[in-house]
Amino acid sequence: MIIMDMNQISLASLMMDLNMRKSNEVREDLVRHMILNSIRMYRTDFHQEFGEVVLTYDSKHYWRRDYFPNYKAGRKKGRENDSKDWDAIFNCLNKIKSEFKENLPYKYLEVYGAEADDIIATLCKNLGTANKIMIVSGDKDFIQLQKYPNVQQYSPILKKYVNGHDPITYIKEHILKGDASDGVPNVLSPDNTFVDGLRQRPLGRKKIETWLNMNVDDLQDEVKRNYQRNDKLINLDNIPRDLEKEIMVEFSEAPCGDRSKLLNYFIKSRLKELTESIGDF
Repeated sequence: MIIMDMNQISLASLMMDLNMRKSNEVREDLVRHMILNSIRMYRTDFHQEFGEVVLTYDSKHYWRRDYFPNYKAGRKKGRENDSKDWDAIFNCLNKIKSEFKENLPYKYLEVYGAEADDIIATLCKNLGTANKIMIVSGDKDFIQLQKYPNVQQYSPILKKYVNGHDPITYIKEHILKGDASDGVPNVLSPDNTFVDGLRQRPLGRKKIETWLNMNVDDLQDEVKRNYQRNDKLINLDNIPRDLEKEIMVEFSEAPCGDRSKLLNYFIKSRLKELTESIGDF
């Protein structure tokens, strides 16, 4: 199974085009071509060993935001201060996403309340023992999923495998450090650190190494509370069980393998070069 983190792949393709041209004009035709070509390329690389593609997307609502309202709150603020036309960007990506759901011969998973991370983690947990899985994403959160025996990861951005880490130690350290990109402070810092523009309290290497070997219950009260906050948000073992069940139902019921729409979709979208390589899809 080749599980693709389509939010990352899609946005990276679009941003690559904008940055190369030094322009804010979103070119839908080119972005569509670039995303599809990425799918074709990774399917060609991994299909023989890992099987078929599964496309995973974030839903518009995250369960983590219900638990922690500051989760990823800084991203919206960052977009507001950015010169890019984010309405045009999201309109373009959402249109292409809808086309893929309708026309591509792969399982498509977008589950209300779940991020792509949740979907990928749930599939690895439930299917990673009996199936070889390749995660196509540069997100280091997925290092923790390499604790499952048949799970590997490839980063499209770095163009290399993500490996060489002990997944158990990695997740513990990640929880201690937090994740600034998602608005999750380190265990020494309060919930409002990033939304209020505060500086995180420094967390040195020696303290991290000491706490890595300690039981959570032995941590100071505030640190323990913040560790539990971060564990809930970062550790993919903490996905709500009812959401996991819904993801697996969606996976089992998602159609796949119908290639009848592919040629007409490519022709209609004027994807001439990809039409010539349609056998790779």
